[in-house]
Amino acid sequence: MVSLHRSDVTAVDAAVTRARAAASWWSGLDARRRARHLLAFKAAIAGRIDELAELIRAETGKPIAGAQLEVMLAVEHLDWAARNARKVLRRRSVPSGPLAFNQASSVRYVPYGVVGVIGPWNYPVYTPMGSIAHALAAGNAVVFKPSEYTPGVGLWLGQRWAELLPEQPVLQVVTGDGGTGAALSRAAVDKVAFTGSAATARKVMAACAERLTPVVIEGGGKDALIVAADADLDAAAAAAVFGGLGNAGQTCAGVERVYVERAVYEPFVAKLAALMRDVKPGAEPNAPYGPMSTPAQAGIVQRHIDDAIAVGARAVVGGPESVRAPFVDPVLLAGVPEDSAAVAEETFGPVLVVNPVADTDDALRRANASAYGLSGSIFTRSRARGLALAAGLRAGAVSVNSVLGYAGVPSLPFGGVGDSGFGRVHGADGLREFSRPKSVTWQRFKPPIDLMTLRPAASAMRRSLALFRLRHGSRRRGRPGA
Repeated sequence: MVSLHRSDVTAVDAAVTRARAAASWWSGLDARRRARHLLAFKAAIAGRIDELAELIRAETGKPIAGAQLEVMLAVEHLDWAARNARKVLRRRSVPSGPLAFNQASSVRYVPYGVVGVIGPWNYPVYTPMGSIAHALAAGNAVVFKPSEYTPGVGLWLGQRWAELLPEQPVLQVVTGDGGTGAALSRAAVDKVAFTGSAATARKVMAACAERLTPVVIEGGGKDALIVAADADLDAAAAAAVFGGLGNAGQTCAGVERVYVERAVYEPFVAKLAALMRDVKPGAEPNAPYGPMSTPAQAGIVQRHIDDAIAVGARAVVGGPESVRAPFVDPVLLAGVPEDSAAVAEETFGPVLVVNPVADTDDALRRANASAYGLSGSIFTRSRARGLALAAGLRAGAVSVNSVLGYAGVPSLPFGGVGDSGFGRVHGADGLREFSRPKSVTWQRFKPPIDLMTLRPAASAMRRSLALFRLRHGSRRRGRPGA
């Protein structure tokens, strides 16, 4: 565990100033050269995965396998960003249209300059690297503020970059608590990427508003898993256990709510309960999951369990006694009112709420009633039904017949709606998120009808209006509903 050093406003501003100079050098490199540096950074991380995983485990308490998987996923996304930035962000021609047919037109994507990244503690490598990797690949310098609970992981990443390019602080790390994050949000950065609670996200946005600094927000989730009557119940139950208990339930896109069609509700609950009773958290490296990573989290989980039972929920597995901080044993709550804290608020613990629904339309309605909209899962043997339900789910990402299936696909964007935030990381959209589109035209020849003058000729206006009415005013073209 690394002792926390708080970078104050002066230190943060100094880091941003250094980043500004480094950004000028970095953005001036050919995309291929940037890719080579990023792939070397990737190799440095991958080559020391055991060391980094042990550090993640020391700071978060998660099992070693979970820490290793986190690093592997982060490296895959870094590799994709490095190899695809040139193709995604290159200049491309676009049609000019009939009004400007004498112009050639193009759009390209240019870096913002300096990006501030504020990372979370639950996945201290995978989550912030979604922003760091794509911001760097797009040509920006990055100032990264890791969580105060995982400063060592952030410093480790910064050290690996410094070993490769010690003279160019393209990636810097500042450490501290919320005060350091506030300083970074108010600093002269060109964009901020934040991951954390919706409440803190609003504070970050307010600070960024002082400079009109654009932001990317990932504000957590209350993700639902829908089980249709025709689903493979064994597979759905196993997925719910992984999605709900993995990382002690401290996963923004993990499963917190399960809606099951009434016809298969009781057998599904029985299967789910049997699996959950076999899971015990622990401090050992190979435990299924570890402790709550922050001192306050166990109290939040306790409050949600107590509230659910007080309003009529049934504890199928575990209960209030399951909270024995810093550990929380698996808890399965059935028949939980939809307005209870365990359904409406982000629990961020190993607690699953499983409720019966009349049909999948009812499940979709309940799933979409949440203020959050990060991701979700659907289990059904019908591909058509699964895709239809996925289309109707108010979420940024959906997995059919798996959970978190999208997390291992580097080309897919990730982000949410509502209290889950806005903007995207990963994939081509993630690269463009950290770039500004820049439009350029160049005149190929003089226009035969010139209207771009203070005193256009009357004949030019007559011909132009005639063509305009012919193109846009005729009912034979573009009739509504055609």
